[in-house]
Amino acid sequence: MRRLKTEIPGFDEIIKGGLLSDRLYLLDGRPGAGKTTFALQYLLEGVRLGERCLYVTLSETKEELASGARSHGWSLEGIDVFELLTDGRELDGESDLTMLNPSEVELIETTRKVLEAVERLKPHRMVFDSLSEMRLLAQSSLRYRRQILALKQFFVGRACTVLFLDDRTAEGPDMQLHSIAHGVISLDFRPPSYGQLRRELQVIKFRGSDFVTGFHDFVIRTGGIQVFPRLVASDHKTPFERALIPSGVPTLDRLLGGGVERGTSTLLIGPPGCGKSTLAMQYAAAAAKRGDHAAVFAFDETKTALLARSAGLGLQLPEGTAAGEVLIRQIDPVEISPGEFAHIVLESVEKNAARVVVIDSLNGYLNAMPHSNFLTAQLHELLSYLNNSGVATFLVVAQSGMMGSNMTSPVDASYLADSVVILRYFEYAGKIKKAISVLKKRTGAHEEAIREMHFDANGIHLSEPLLSLRGIFTGVPVELGRDVSARNGMQPPGHAS
Repeated sequence: MRRLKTEIPGFDEIIKGGLLSDRLYLLDGRPGAGKTTFALQYLLEGVRLGERCLYVTLSETKEELASGARSHGWSLEGIDVFELLTDGRELDGESDLTMLNPSEVELIETTRKVLEAVERLKPHRMVFDSLSEMRLLAQSSLRYRRQILALKQFFVGRACTVLFLDDRTAEGPDMQLHSIAHGVISLDFRPPSYGQLRRELQVIKFRGSDFVTGFHDFVIRTGGIQVFPRLVASDHKTPFERALIPSGVPTLDRLLGGGVERGTSTLLIGPPGCGKSTLAMQYAAAAAKRGDHAAVFAFDETKTALLARSAGLGLQLPEGTAAGEVLIRQIDPVEISPGEFAHIVLESVEKNAARVVVIDSLNGYLNAMPHSNFLTAQLHELLSYLNNSGVATFLVVAQSGMMGSNMTSPVDASYLADSVVILRYFEYAGKIKKAISVLKKRTGAHEEAIREMHFDANGIHLSEPLLSLRGIFTGVPVELGRDVSARNGMQPPGHAS
């Protein structure tokens, strides 16, 4: 079957190439969901391809449609707009005497005018806005269903692909329409407690073709609708050579058994200020230095502050999207949906060939989720995609609390990550110091030691293993006897290599 592209970014990908031609589709959603914008984009693509397009409106005037189109920078030129707005003259006291109910008379007249317009203009694409007006005129579900079935039968063999709009004025979803239409597309939105609306699109039914099920985030901006298809990791697999990625800090690489492997994810977890982001930036800087592209998505820190802090530690982060450069993008969690964020990450990998991706932090990513119980599922899909693409991913998680064993995380992502690096504060000789250790690494061996870590203008420094202290992760370690330290060749905290 021939397919009609809508050219709505992301939507044709969901329905595997476009709408099947010569079919009848239902586009439903509450007022303000974006139905008219969707319909106009569909018709404008037909105009671009030289097709005859018709917009039948029972609820808005042509000027109102033109005004909405102008807000997106569009013109209705090339689209035949047929208005069927009731002016009341047919139902006044001077109308012809009839035994029929006035609403039934108007329904018959409305249907007749629509069919005449289609016969006269012979459109290839048509939008009928909206079925709620027809439902009101029909007054009964039986008459309404018969009328829609008659319209469907009328379009058979006329080489016209019809999009019916419905604003859900009926109580609950209209299953009659769902059963009659060849395809059903649902638009919805959810007002969060704070931030912009979360808009979602779902293809409920699509006869004769496969499609991507589930909810897909979308936005309405100047220029129209953009849909972000739900990420399915199994659809994206790129062959790559497995290799260890060095950090540029020899002691850190030894701690991780030689480095982090491509196609794996590493979780950096610890209290605020302990150096998680700095470690992640070290890998981004090392990637740029060896000629790879790295992408950093900062939820919690401004781009200016991140660059200033990195420069103070001697980390070179040349900005850009090419090889040997680092893309730094500040993400506002209240202004972006998880689907859009996944789309941005995917674009960085497939368009800019990013080999290192940093998400700083999962706390901010959690705030971007409309429902926190979906975080793990979406994060798993995103990490699986990055792993399948050979990307080394670094996830930062800030824990609440500063010291001791009562520290908690907003989300448990440790089982999703291939490697887990834990950072802690501890007290020693009247000073607050930082400790680092690797809890797990699925892809190879790693050190079981705990090392001290500190930063200066020359970068990151790790000490030899802290063999003389017990209970470092409790925050207040106990020093072992000197004889034990001597046997183990212990170096005191602060001695970095």
